[in-house]
Amino acid sequence: MHTTKLRIPTSQQQQLDAAIMDGAHRSPAARPPAPPRSKMKVLLLVIATNLVSVYLFSGASLSLRLPAGAAAPSIHLWDSSALLRDLGATRAALAAARAEVAALRAQCNASSLLLESVLAGLGAAHGDKPAAADRGFNGWPEEPTGELRLATEPHRLPLGFSAKLGTDELHPGVGFACRNFQDELARYMAYDAGGECPDDADALELQLILKGCEPLPRRRCRPRSPARYVEPAPLPGSLWSIPPDTTVNWSPYACKNYTCLVGRARARGGGGGSYECKDCFDLAAGGKERRRWMSDNGGPGFSIDGVLASRAPGTVRLGLDIGGGAGTFAARMRERGVTVVTTTLDVGAPFSAFVASRGLVPLQLSLAQRLPLADGVMDIVHAMQLGGWVPGAVLELALFDVYRVLRPGGVFWLDHFACHGPRLNATYAPILDRVGFRRLRWKASRKLDLGAERNEWYLSALLEKPLT
Repeated sequence: MHTTKLRIPTSQQQQLDAAIMDGAHRSPAARPPAPPRSKMKVLLLVIATNLVSVYLFSGASLSLRLPAGAAAPSIHLWDSSALLRDLGATRAALAAARAEVAALRAQCNASSLLLESVLAGLGAAHGDKPAAADRGFNGWPEEPTGELRLATEPHRLPLGFSAKLGTDELHPGVGFACRNFQDELARYMAYDAGGECPDDADALELQLILKGCEPLPRRRCRPRSPARYVEPAPLPGSLWSIPPDTTVNWSPYACKNYTCLVGRARARGGGGGSYECKDCFDLAAGGKERRRWMSDNGGPGFSIDGVLASRAPGTVRLGLDIGGGAGTFAARMRERGVTVVTTTLDVGAPFSAFVASRGLVPLQLSLAQRLPLADGVMDIVHAMQLGGWVPGAVLELALFDVYRVLRPGGVFWLDHFACHGPRLNATYAPILDRVGFRRLRWKASRKLDLGAERNEWYLSALLEKPLT
């Protein structure tokens, strides 16, 4: 069978090839329009999508096919009340799950303690000595009971607060050293809940604080009010008046009234003072207490007005007096428009009640405790009870704490710091420089009242916290 081939002239063949190539490279925009049926499909798809959107936003719920017994989730996109109900249910479910996790954690902790107790018992049966960290009940030598346990154990927070605070439990603040004096602390916490506190509570409280058990746990009892209590005198007269004896309970003290305290100071001629500062209760005009800080004698005694003159007028507004005795420094500063908080301890006399009766603020605080103040809030800090009796490490920690609470440009008045002569430059001056204070005034002089053979010295210094 023969086939006939169609021969195309060369010129026509070249024209045909060019047309084919031109069609292959033609842009989509130049292609022929889509048929009407394709346009109709696109239009129907858009209409269907809009109808589904209107259906969903009208408040209808979209249900999914789930296994038998499973609740179908709903999506409410327009019904705000339904949406809020769903959110509330979700929040409640999360809170319940969080509570369940906390309960499981508590059960795990209880199981862990039980296991540790069993292991400790087995170790004791075999003669093993437990490590110090494994002894006791969460650090206590004996398991706390009664009010002591209530005041020291952690308490579970209400639902919803754990996420905000980052913990499921609230741990009461109790001093680390309290665990070393559990017997005394148990006596301090022995009372009838809701009743009157025991009469010896004040003495126990002071003993525990002096041993470092601070802060003490809270108690659920009421201190006994003084018999025949008298209202305090009004300001400004109260600053320099001795309060009535019936403003305080006197049972723990050797002196049973303020007259005794004042008379003891006058019997010594008002000189010398003592560890308990009993002479500072004599507020009589012309007495030693009324003359304090009123003049700059060129020695270690600075005057309040001289110290205030080192700052711009009106910039010293808030202050702290560490170991302020009967509050006379705070009284003098109040007369000059400065509010000063006085730290006290009722060693031998009711210092706190006396300071409060003068219309001033007492703060019961030992030297070993961190100052309960925020960073950089005090314009001035005054300290007169510091001295060589304070261990070096405790003193350095206290000075850094003073630096912390002072604002930039605030001043620290170290008043009559008593120490042994050789240690002044060898120990204490380097500590003050290491803290970072800038010296404004620095005056050291020998304590002539104790005799030259003891080589005791006083140091008074005005130190500034740098602005940067």
